[in-house]
Amino acid sequence: MITAPLALENVTKAFKDGEQYINILEDISFTAEKGKFTAVIGPSGSGKSTFLSIAGALLTPDQGEVFVNSQSIASYKDKKLANVRLTSIGYIFQAANLVPYLKVNEQLKLVAQMKGDWDREAKQRLGQLLESVGLKARVNYYPHQLSGGEKQRVAIARAFMNNPDIILADEPTANLDQARSDEIVALMAKEVKEKDKAAVMVTHDESLLKYCDTVYRMEQGKLIKGR
Repeated sequence: MITAPLALENVTKAFKDGEQYINILEDISFTAEKGKFTAVIGPSGSGKSTFLSIAGALLTPDQGEVFVNSQSIASYKDKKLANVRLTSIGYIFQAANLVPYLKVNEQLKLVAQMKGDWDREAKQRLGQLLESVGLKARVNYYPHQLSGGEKQRVAIARAFMNNPDIILADEPTANLDQARSDEIVALMAKEVKEKDKAAVMVTHDESLLKYCDTVYRMEQGKLIKGR
């Protein structure tokens, strides 16, 4: 019985290259525990983003199982996968991907409304999240009025808005300088611990690993524990 919020068992994924199929991921097993912040590092093209896309129900594996909150999702159809992403997984990407015509508070409100969960509790959670990421004074700002670091802080708050069990981050600091990168990942680590989430971050920046509990390296389609 899988009890962790996120688990992959013997996952393989191949892509066609000309007449051949090349395994991007090969027989990968992985577990993300509550309250733990895990990093996945490795060279470009090693399969890190493919791994995260499968973990986040954006891609399906060719072989193996993916478990989200003890439920196997590998055979789910698109509509059911979309519901898993909306209710159980919070995403933080390299670009903040904010809606340009929505104010900061509206970015979070939209996520709750998509879930059909815009109630008093959600309103309180919105306020608490923006305060925790230091943006309470920016609630009525539009994305173009924010710095790059502030946009990523909005993205972090948005990822937590629906109270998902899993947080996934794909190169969340790639567009930031070192000081802002440290600030953003330290904030993510703090939120993960305080809110008891299972979190996985793909990054090329090994200076950020000090904020993580566990580190894996992706090498030739294999996931290896340790740097």
